Amino acid sequence: MKMTPELKKARENMDPGIITAEGFLGSDSRSLSTIIDEDAQLLRSFELEPVEIAETFRHFMEEGRKGLGEPVTVDSDWLVKTDEARGHLACPWEDGIFRKINVTVERKDNGEKIFFTDLSIHLLEAHGFIEGRGSSFRLEPESIKKLLQRG
Repeated sequence: MKMTPELKKARENMDPGIITAEGFLGSDSRSLSTIIDEDAQLLRSFELEPVEIAETFRHFMEEGRKGLGEPVTVDSDWLVKTDEARGHLACPWEDGIFRKINVTVERKDNGEKIFFTDLSIHLLEAHGFIEGRGSSFRLEPESIKKLLQRG
């Protein structure tokens, strides 16, 4: 993927202090296009598709919100807890504003945990972006695989 003007603007918006205090890239020095391409290849190697992951994470978030801040069991395999804060966060691609909903999902049988936000779901679904290495909100492909494994 080439660094288009749209990607360059999104990359600028990911710097610390622009949208969030920490930013979106952590310690990752790769170009935004490389981050997206390499993470997509890794997800594909695990037979995971960003849109399908986003749909599953959205389901976890919606079910977790029913617990009103308390952990709830979702689809018998996962324990989900959501926390909501006032305010919103903008997407670095400038294509939406998202509620500050934090979601923690734990797979009951193996203890694998993932933490994500409403914005994380959008970034994954619309842009194939799981944040840079070292970012507090990065969705590590290996963790996604362990969390969602079937059978």
